[in-house]
Amino acid sequence: MLDFKVTLPSIPNAEYNIKDFGAVNGGVVSNTEAIQKAIDTAAANGGGKVVIPAGIWLSGPIRLQSKINLHVETGAVLLFSKNEEEYPLYWSDYEGMPAIRTLSPIMAENVSDIAITGGGTIDGNGQLWRPVKQFKMTARQWDELLKKSQYLVEERDGFIWMPTKSIHDAWLLSREKSKKLENLETAKEYYDFFRPVMVHLYQCKNILIEDITLQNSPAWNVHPCFCEHVTIRNAKIRNPYYAQNGDGLDLESCKYADIIGTTFDVGDDAICMKSGKGAKAREIEVPTEYVRIQDCIVYHGHGGFVVGSEMSRGIKHVEVKNCSFIGTDVGIRFKSAMGRGGVVEDILLEDIQMMNIEKEAIIFTMGYVLDYRESGEIAPTVQADDIPYFKNIRMNRIICNGAGIGLKVEGIDLSNTNVVGNYDGAPVIDEIVVENSHIVSDKDKSITNAGKIVYDNLAK
Repeated sequence: MLDFKVTLPSIPNAEYNIKDFGAVNGGVVSNTEAIQKAIDTAAANGGGKVVIPAGIWLSGPIRLQSKINLHVETGAVLLFSKNEEEYPLYWSDYEGMPAIRTLSPIMAENVSDIAITGGGTIDGNGQLWRPVKQFKMTARQWDELLKKSQYLVEERDGFIWMPTKSIHDAWLLSREKSKKLENLETAKEYYDFFRPVMVHLYQCKNILIEDITLQNSPAWNVHPCFCEHVTIRNAKIRNPYYAQNGDGLDLESCKYADIIGTTFDVGDDAICMKSGKGAKAREIEVPTEYVRIQDCIVYHGHGGFVVGSEMSRGIKHVEVKNCSFIGTDVGIRFKSAMGRGGVVEDILLEDIQMMNIEKEAIIFTMGYVLDYRESGEIAPTVQADDIPYFKNIRMNRIICNGAGIGLKVEGIDLSNTNVVGNYDGAPVIDEIVVENSHIVSDKDKSITNAGKIVYDNLAK
């Protein structure tokens, strides 16, 4: 068992009710100024609890400061707006790379001792931002979308519905790799193409997210990046099943984290460990490490527990215990690709219950490429630093009642590739042990280009 302590935030008991700063209930009048004023006043006085009382409170982006607890009471909904004036573009980080984004609805940067708590709900109004793929809709649902917007783009797997013309036009420009989308000035015309993460915490310490419901994010739901001492417990993290890029939690290059008793039901990966993508990310040596995940439930999601595909700074010292994945596309998912580099190691999953898994119960893949800027082909000559590794990963007492494949492992074949740099020829996927497990699946296993793989499946 990993032995480390996660420090909780220290926040004064003083309370600041947003109504006292002019906030108006009802979900029509914007309360951005009132909420931010309450936060700033509390911070100026040494910190405290900023209370969102029962009701519907519309707001634009807000920024947390040190020693602030944003407390959304039971019966309260903090509903975020969408408008060009309140969501300016700026250079941020997305999928482990520098990227233009709009401001996140909830942001915190370089602060400490912050919390988001309470029995209420924070809603990102994500349906105003997100494209929707046709194959995820029923015919009736698709017809309803077309009543809201007629903007469609055809991709290889069918049509994608766009909520606005600006998103539609930018999507076409992105396929052309247009430079207009890489400049803050020229990109302004397409601001809502650059969908924000809903809760973006950057270089913060001593974070608590507790009891709250976080739902309907424009892109990822919760994204702590370069943070230390992160606690998420008894929260509910939700997105529609069709939500494009609708991840639940993306813990990126963070150290010391407890994820406890939290429920996920999302449109993409649910509990995801990340650490940047590619050579640019590797310039900063900050792995994701010392993470405990326990007593969590995942309903819908592309993966229950996921590592990658952005893992270039490394991911290590992670324990996942007593979690249930019910109806996810994949159960346990490790994914990367050539070019990432980095090492994923010292991972333990124990007492995991899964059922109705559509694809793989467990997968390790080095062929995960979706970005138009990347190619899935291995070049004749590669740099040793660009080779990613999964190793020293143990799974014990994995129970799965129904999956397409029990275990799938697909590494990288470098036998006919010239590797430049320090390379010892070790398999990219090695020392993987699945023991004392009972996995019922249509196909037992598929293993290619791997080292030592132990698959003790008692259901065989």
